[in-house]
This record gives sequence, structure tokens and C-alpha cells, in this order.
Amino acid sequence: MNIRHLRYFVALARERNHARAASSCNVTQPTLSEAVRQLEHELAVPLIDRKGPRFQGLTPEGERVLVWAQRILADEDALGQELSEMREGLSGSLRFGVIPAAMPVTPLITNPFLTMHPLVTLKILSHTSIEIQRGLDDGTLEAGLTYLDNEPLKNVRLLPLYRERYMLLTPSGGPFDGRLGVSWREAARLPLCLLTRDMQNRRIVERLFNEGGAAAPKVALETNSVLALVAHVSSGRWSSVIPHTFLRVLGGRPEAKAGFVAIPLLEPESAQTVGLVLNERDPLPPLARALLKSARDNDLSKELDSDLLPLH
Repeated sequence: MNIRHLRYFVALARERNHARAASSCNVTQPTLSEAVRQLEHELAVPLIDRKGPRFQGLTPEGERVLVWAQRILADEDALGQELSEMREGLSGSLRFGVIPAAMPVTPLITNPFLTMHPLVTLKILSHTSIEIQRGLDDGTLEAGLTYLDNEPLKNVRLLPLYRERYMLLTPSGGPFDGRLGVSWREAARLPLCLLTRDMQNRRIVERLFNEGGAAAPKVALETNSVLALVAHVSSGRWSSVIPHTFLRVLGGRPEAKAGFVAIPLLEPESAQTVGLVLNERDPLPPLARALLKSARDNDLSKELDSDLLPLH
């Protein structure tokens, strides 16, 4: 069996379009199509549903073959990493999916890792928690940084890293200036901009509003970018809810001179566990194993909790 044919088949299953799949593999469409036909011939089963002129999906046999093909390709990649590590040190490319709410934390993980392994290329990709789970399952991601205890994860190895807390980001000069804390019920009365509902952060925030007695906060603007949230708050019209880790990229607790202030949200005061997730494989591929070790060796929780100390 030709490994390259498996790679083309996995690309087609991922892209669901022959032209895009061929482009992602740097081959012509006829080359990719012929490779998939040869794979079907070797396995003696149909892999592609060919009822229409366009890609319709995989057959039941194709779905089963896809799972094995992804495993085989992941093992091939891990073998290459092992041999590379023996020759010249760890090298290769590691794809790291990160939820937008955890982006400010990534340098605390990636900087020590890349210092230890300078030949590695790290690709940080912004994904929802659902996309991270899917990427670990299908092999398009080697690692993820996501919530651990709000929505169940499957078939993954977990390393808790820190607890995320929540701040009201609101224009300076508003009704809460000088306050040491704001309740979720009070915050719900403000015109809010929040992340879109496909983000787990949004689902957590809505639950906390509900638990605080504010079942229907006024959300006038939604975005999948935390940067867009901060930009809209700085315009002076909107307020938002952000993880406390964003104080790091805002230069600490914003003061009035920045145009907005950050105030801890209370009643209920909540914290969600965020951590590293890896596919539950044994043994772990060398790059994933090295990232796990680097994250274990650095105490993120202690450093991130110190960001909140001036607020008490």
C-alpha cells in the first residue's frame, strides 16, 4: 500500500473537494483521483460516494479506512520525528490549536519550548474548543490549549495549567469607576459585545450571567475575535467580559487614561480550568511529548495568578 495514496485520500476527506485536496497535496486533480481509485482497487472496497458529479462524501467503508489512514500517517510522522531527533535533535512542525480566550498565555508555553528545541517550527492556530477536539481526532493538530472541565473532552491526555477568571472591561467614566468588583447582574444592564456562541467562552459567560440572576443580558454585538472586543470597548460605547489573562496584553489593569477599566466580576465568582490537551496515543510523538514536558516544567498557574494580586 502506497503511503502517498493514503495521504491523498485523507486530504480529500478533509477538503471534501477534489481540486482543493489536490492543491493541498501539491499534485494535479487527475493524479489525486487516480491515486484514490488505486487505493480502492487495493482494498477492494468503494471509498468515495460517486452518486453525483461532485464529492458526496465517504462510503461506510471509506469512513472506516479514514480512521486507519489517519493513524498510519500520524505514526509515519512520529517515526520521522524520532529519527530526526536521533540525528540532529528534535525538529519538524507542530500544529498547536488554541482557543481565542487563551491566546495571551501561549508565549508562556511556546517560548520555553522553542528555546529548548530551536529546530522546531510551531504553528499556532486559533480554533474553537470543538475544532481542537476534531483536530486531535483526525491528526490535523498535535496539541491544543483549551477548557478542560466545562464541556467533556474525549480520547485526550490532559495537563491542567491555570484557572481562568473573568473581568468586566468597560469604558472609563462609566457607572462602575472606582469599584473593586461588579456583579454579573449589574454587568448585564450594560450594552455588551461578546464572543460568538460557537466559542466555549461565550457559553461559559452566558451560564455565569444566568447563575448571577441575569438570564438575558443585552448583547448587541458578537465577534469571534477578542481583539475586536477590546477595540469596541475602547470606542467608548460598549462593555465586554474578558478572561483575566488579557490583562497581560493590556499592560496590566487598564486605568482611565487607556479609555477603559477592568473590574473583577463577582456573584458568582468563577474560575475555569484551561490546559494542554494531546491525543491519547502511546507512545506520544516526540514533538507532542516535548511540548508536554516543557509545559509541566513551567508553573503557569503561579505566574498568571500573580496578575490578579493588585486587584485585591
